[in-house]
Amino acid sequence: MCGIVGLYLKNPALESKLGELFEPMLIAMTDRGPDSAGFAIYGDEVPNGWVKLTLRHPDSRYNWEQLADDIRRSMSVELSWMQNANVAVFKVAAEEAQVRAYLAEMAPEVLILSVGRSIEILKEVGLPEQIAEKFTLSGMKGSHIIGHTRMATESAVTMEGSHPFSTGQDLCLVHNGSLSNHNRLRENLKREGIKFETENDSEVAAGYLTWRLRQGDSLKAALEHALEDLDGFFTFTIGTRNGFAVMRDPIACKPAVLAETDDYVAMASEYQALTTLPGIENAKVWEPEPATFYVWERS
Repeated sequence: MCGIVGLYLKNPALESKLGELFEPMLIAMTDRGPDSAGFAIYGDEVPNGWVKLTLRHPDSRYNWEQLADDIRRSMSVELSWMQNANVAVFKVAAEEAQVRAYLAEMAPEVLILSVGRSIEILKEVGLPEQIAEKFTLSGMKGSHIIGHTRMATESAVTMEGSHPFSTGQDLCLVHNGSLSNHNRLRENLKREGIKFETENDSEVAAGYLTWRLRQGDSLKAALEHALEDLDGFFTFTIGTRNGFAVMRDPIACKPAVLAETDDYVAMASEYQALTTLPGIENAKVWEPEPATFYVWERS
């Protein structure tokens, strides 16, 4: 049993309050997932030709300034960075492959949590309230955000095994449920060049969507294929640079509720996580249908 929450802002005037609106939603899912929590937030986009990476090191005293200086000097690139607890967000005027290659050779102990132009992923072991406080979630700004609280039932409680999972630029996924064919899919996707950091089945689902998007599928087409190719039971919430999507399997045994107003679209595993949102009493509220996906995207 895990908890999912998501908030997609249709009204740009609310972007400065995204973290403030979202924090109580995440904390409301504590009973569904007290082991670990995390979220992916979209905002603070870098320009064309730059890449944004969320990096984590197991040593909270790690010298990020030194790493930044080494990358600037060795790659002859512009770079800015900021630290949030034991995570750092690097913005680099380079291609993703160049930065990945440098980190793999010179700082292999640094884990890349996300890569893109907009996304930042922050996650840790602990209660959702502790994670929110650790990363100062309430003060964050952006256009949309998805989060997850985990109750580990099939694997160890680790930061690496917590959600969200990201396997491609600006794409992430959170999952409540279990996939039955993830081992076979993982091997097939590895042959297609998708790389995995964990044995978690949810990371395979993220990898599958990344692969479909790389084939040229739209997000909607990728989700249509996912309904055919992913076996098991699941509720997914997916984030991309431009969008936000929710999808349930044909049985739909995992709970989900959607709410929409002129200002936002919100998703949660339980309605009580939505009750702090402004205007929720006048929102259109419904349970997403089985084997159906719902997508909101900016043009």
